[in-house]
Amino acid sequence: MKKYLITGFSGFVSHHFLEYLDSLEEKIQVQGIDINKPDFDYNSFKNIDCSFNMMDLLNKEDVDDIIYQFQPDYILHLASFSSVAFSWQNPVVSFTNNTNIFLNLLEQVKNLGLKCRILSVGSSEEYGNVNEKDIPLKEDSKLNPVSPYAVARVSQELLSKVYVDGYDLDIALTRSFNHIGPRQKDIFVISSFVKKIVEIKHKNTEPKIATGNLEIIRDFLDVRDVVRAYYEILQRGKKGEIYNICSGEGTSLNTIVTMISNILEIEIETLQDPSLVRPNDNKIIIGDNTKITSEIGWKPTISLDKSLRDIVKYWEKEYESIN
Repeated sequence: MKKYLITGFSGFVSHHFLEYLDSLEEKIQVQGIDINKPDFDYNSFKNIDCSFNMMDLLNKEDVDDIIYQFQPDYILHLASFSSVAFSWQNPVVSFTNNTNIFLNLLEQVKNLGLKCRILSVGSSEEYGNVNEKDIPLKEDSKLNPVSPYAVARVSQELLSKVYVDGYDLDIALTRSFNHIGPRQKDIFVISSFVKKIVEIKHKNTEPKIATGNLEIIRDFLDVRDVVRAYYEILQRGKKGEIYNICSGEGTSLNTIVTMISNILEIEIETLQDPSLVRPNDNKIIIGDNTKITSEIGWKPTISLDKSLRDIVKYWEKEYESIN
């Protein structure tokens, strides 16, 4: 039975990854670790046997112990403070956490001589501000991180290469673009938009929402496609290689608001709030997924419209449950 160690176990990406593993109908053992308790029943899966330990990955002794006890075949490293906005507000906490927790994992895998594959999850934010002529971004495009979060992700990537080249650790890497989907917290922009517009519709309040810069363009991808890519890279990705996980299509936040409004059949007025505009925000990020599609055979299957409709259903259900 294959064994997966998942950090950031309680997050929305992990929950979707577990559902994907369960759908494979293979017996799989999972050890989850997170600083927070999961808000889902991890014992409810049919095919995967889950255990969970609440711990801070900055505590090296705890990390060493659980890796020694569990001896994973795969490590999916999802734990991070993944909000760019949070990293601007708390740069020291964000940077220290996002680099040191990864280093703790690598050290113990190296020290035990474990033959396990590690997936280092990075971010499209690593590309930073780019010229439109450089779009779509390929894995060999120049990195220009412009936020504390993005710098931490680049550092994680460099650490991975050090441990692959210096200690022969089996690490594959991603640069994951903006993933969205049901159950994502409303600290993230798309989930926040949908939640606000659902509330406006049901409470019949003034149809206005405060936003940051709606002109920015991002490459949105459904989280269910993302976790399938993570699984495929864990199985067939090449050691030391980086893979863009993206749709290859760019959509402005303005268009996203219009699409949500159309789904909910409500006209929304947007008002820019300067406090929501990030300093030095990337204007356009669109990825090229040729490498992962040609080498691994993965490609996205869920449309942006389908993702937004499922997020709307999620927030409507949440609204109804508390009212």
